[in-house]
Amino acid sequence: MSASVRILSTKKLLPNQKQYLLNAGFLVVEADFITIKPLAFDLKNINDKLIFSSQNGVESILQHPNVAELKGKDVFCVGLKTKALLEASGFNVVAYTGYAEDLSEIITLVYPHNTYTFFSGNLRRDTLPETLKAAGVVFNEITVYETVLTPQKIDTKPDGILFFSPSGVESYLKQNKITKEIAFCIGNTTAAAAQQSGFKNIVIANSPTIENTIIQCINEYK
Repeated sequence: MSASVRILSTKKLLPNQKQYLLNAGFLVVEADFITIKPLAFDLKNINDKLIFSSQNGVESILQHPNVAELKGKDVFCVGLKTKALLEASGFNVVAYTGYAEDLSEIITLVYPHNTYTFFSGNLRRDTLPETLKAAGVVFNEITVYETVLTPQKIDTKPDGILFFSPSGVESYLKQNKITKEIAFCIGNTTAAAAQQSGFKNIVIANSPTIENTIIQCINEYK
């Protein structure tokens, strides 16, 4: 592997995450291509069970002064780290999966008679709510955070780009063009966005975590 391999992360990494890349001999550039803005919302008409599809939703809920009212309700969520954050905050997680598609399948097949409140972001995918609706599952949705694109120009072309959401792909391409970069994507949804945007070289993480995305990047250049 050449020491000149340059990797761009479309979000600022934790020090230990960045260190994996540095230890592998990469040149690392980091920039936040999206920002998360919590929104004001009311905790009204909350159903028996709760759904979270990201840590961002949980973090927004935790800022609400009446969050304690929710902690007696069972939770269904997407992501191991989302689960960990919920449990550390006093919630009971009944089921979690790596992807929204899998969670919607569990809910519709195993728990279809419950009622749900889905705490989401403004740019959430349609998969989960559309699947629940098609199956006749009773739910409502509360938007608790906003994803804001923060595009910026990268002057030195990277060899590989770490993408962690479809919004990150969209934001990157607002001020940068695709050449021969490899897109390392945290999951299938992000990979689909990269493919639709014109990336030809795409590597998908084996599990939807930042750490595994980094591992796939390191393995690619070994």
